[in-house]
Amino acid sequence: MIGMAEIEAAAGRIAGHVVRTPTVPSPGLSALLGAPVTVKLELLQRTGSFKVRGAVAKLLSLSEEERAAGVVAVSGGNHGIAVAVMAAALDVKSTVVMPRSAPARSVEVAENAGASVRLADDMDGAFALTARLRQEGLTLVHPFDDPVVIAGQGTVGLEFADDAGDLTDVLVSIGGGGLISGVAAALRARRPGIRIWGVETEGAQAMSEALAAGGPVPVGLSSIVSTLSAPAVSRLTYEHVSELVTEVLVVPDREAVQGSLDLADHAKVWAEPAAGCLLPAARRVLERVGEGAGIGLVVCGGNATTGDVIAWASRFGLR
Repeated sequence: MIGMAEIEAAAGRIAGHVVRTPTVPSPGLSALLGAPVTVKLELLQRTGSFKVRGAVAKLLSLSEEERAAGVVAVSGGNHGIAVAVMAAALDVKSTVVMPRSAPARSVEVAENAGASVRLADDMDGAFALTARLRQEGLTLVHPFDDPVVIAGQGTVGLEFADDAGDLTDVLVSIGGGGLISGVAAALRARRPGIRIWGVETEGAQAMSEALAAGGPVPVGLSSIVSTLSAPAVSRLTYEHVSELVTEVLVVPDREAVQGSLDLADHAKVWAEPAAGCLLPAARRVLERVGEGAGIGLVVCGGNATTGDVIAWASRFGLR
């Protein structure tokens, strides 16, 4: 289990490379949900998502030999962007493997940063290709199955604990589980009574399936939310979530896209559906916990174009 010593060490290591993103009350979301809402705006992070924290923490931990070999990362979008940009900043050669379903903008940004981008037919194929490239000598920067990466993501929770007012319940999106593992470790250490809720989209339910099965299992992927679409969680992230997280909620893609529209209308932020899914989940949390709740939302990323969101909204008949 990742502890506060690792997270605090990661915070010191990455401080000159990342943004301490705003933690602010949202009057618009508070009115929408009928309870006080505080948001941690990781979509304003360097590279547009929280992923830069874990990526740079890992890159800075590498030996000279590992850096010289070059790094490889597998990603549905945001981790690839983070590794590409930060590897270039640290003069490390990078290869990013993505499924063909990854947002075109993510591919473009990674390539423009200097990464060699390799595309696979699906996420399973992307992980398989990454494994082969690692066998050929590249150094792996895993998106979630790495204690150094999880400690880096945990700095989100460290800042949230320090900067937010009263919170009873914090909601965090789950792909492979690196973000929620680190955030839960930090928040539960700093604020022991707080409840942490994970949120997935239908068709990207790797953590829910793992919790039901008693451990990580392969899952089929069909969600439009590529940034949450891990083919399986890891034993490391599963153990953190099973120990520290109250429950993992699953919402339909349609509601996640509506959440992105609601975040734009009511919070005035442009977030991807990986963050939009938090709003329908927050309504369910409030129904369960009743009055007196103070909600915290980790708005994890904003790397969706206007065209992406318009297309998804049209697909689901949303306005």
